[in-house]
Amino acid sequence: MDVERMSPLDASFLHIEDDVSHMHIASVGIFEGPEPPFNAIVAMIDSKLPLVPRYRQVVRKVPLELGRPVWVDDPHFKIEYHLRHSGLPTPGGEAELQKLVERVMSQPLDRAKPLWEIWVVGGLENGQWAMISKVHHAMVDGVSGTDLLAVIMDISPEHSESEPQPWRPRPSPSGGQLVTETIMRLMRSPYEQVRALRATARVPRQAMRQIGEVVKGLSAMSGLVRSTPVSSLNGPLGPHRRYAWASSSVADVKAVRRAHGGTFNDVVLAAITHGFRDLLLSRGEEVDRVLRTLVPVSVRPRDASGKAVGDGTLQNQVSAMFAELPIGIADPVECLHAITSQMEGLKESKQAVAAEALTSMSGFAPSMLLALGMRLATRLPQRNVNTVTTNVPGPQIPLYVQGRRMLEVYPYVPLAVQVRLGVAIFSYDGQVNFGITGDYDTTADIGILGRGFEEGMKALLKANG
Repeated sequence: MDVERMSPLDASFLHIEDDVSHMHIASVGIFEGPEPPFNAIVAMIDSKLPLVPRYRQVVRKVPLELGRPVWVDDPHFKIEYHLRHSGLPTPGGEAELQKLVERVMSQPLDRAKPLWEIWVVGGLENGQWAMISKVHHAMVDGVSGTDLLAVIMDISPEHSESEPQPWRPRPSPSGGQLVTETIMRLMRSPYEQVRALRATARVPRQAMRQIGEVVKGLSAMSGLVRSTPVSSLNGPLGPHRRYAWASSSVADVKAVRRAHGGTFNDVVLAAITHGFRDLLLSRGEEVDRVLRTLVPVSVRPRDASGKAVGDGTLQNQVSAMFAELPIGIADPVECLHAITSQMEGLKESKQAVAAEALTSMSGFAPSMLLALGMRLATRLPQRNVNTVTTNVPGPQIPLYVQGRRMLEVYPYVPLAVQVRLGVAIFSYDGQVNFGITGDYDTTADIGILGRGFEEGMKALLKANG
């Protein structure tokens, strides 16, 4: 029996999910009109599914949670369940579209079916239409999710019609077969570990260097044990979400870099810092402090140019660093320099290496304990992280569906562990777009944050002279 078992990290996104934390990521693409026929979109996506087989697979748990869940073909797959059509009320502007996104994202995905949905939305102003793509984080991380977006869409307005191919699902293993396979894997595990240790012993210098990097990273992360000051950004979550977005451009970010130094990500974080400063000031809260943010980092292999390279799988390959946003610094350039200095130190400290190593080590723990640990972690009071900011580089060429160009695209990041606001950044075709997710009950002022991001970029540009 050949089953595809989830990685520990992918499985953790299932374990984190509960009644108020739904672990799906999403994108909201806005297209030029006119809206194509819905059945044409269904046929187009159906024809691309052989390129992304995970979209026709479901999650199966191993009985008694003796092992991590596995992916199996869904014998009852129907694409019509996963593609929905909706329309906006007049006037079909940003507010109406964001309200629909809030409602769609507040609903969990059905675990009994493949974990994705696509909503085609008509009725936007100026004859435009939108596509909301929603997929569980257990299926893909941000970088591979970008690849899926490119697979589903066309890279030119000239699209070729192709007929959906017949699909024959592979037989699903029984519960007994899954238990047997898991026990055999556990029996083999000590041998595999010994073999890995022997292989490592043949290259002791390299092994010691890797161990040194992990130890160095763990030392840097030890400061996270200290709680951050109390803030309205953290607390219990409700099941519903708010959503807003903001925009800048790749050209503006590069102009700031040329004038003041730092990386692309540093400039973006400086704009985000300005937004959080504005938000807390509007709430009457103290800003003479820092905000700690989790910054996901891709640990996928990279080519000579630095571009992430796929390994033929869609498993999550992300680690994390923890940055402190200096919201106490009002001057935008001084704030940028502080972030640049800090991020250089974080990279040197090997935080991401340590986090990735710890994630890998969890693969040797019994799945039942991993599941229990993740569930408990989401219920403990958390003040070590105030927010999440994830930056994913998207395609810098226009994408099309049925010959219609995607004009803009905004990302969506889930919330968990008492973090009430999260920010995702997605660059596409010269744009830098911010998607802001908020807890519905506590972030009615979410628009202040988006405007603050845009004002932060304007302030940095103004400092260029």
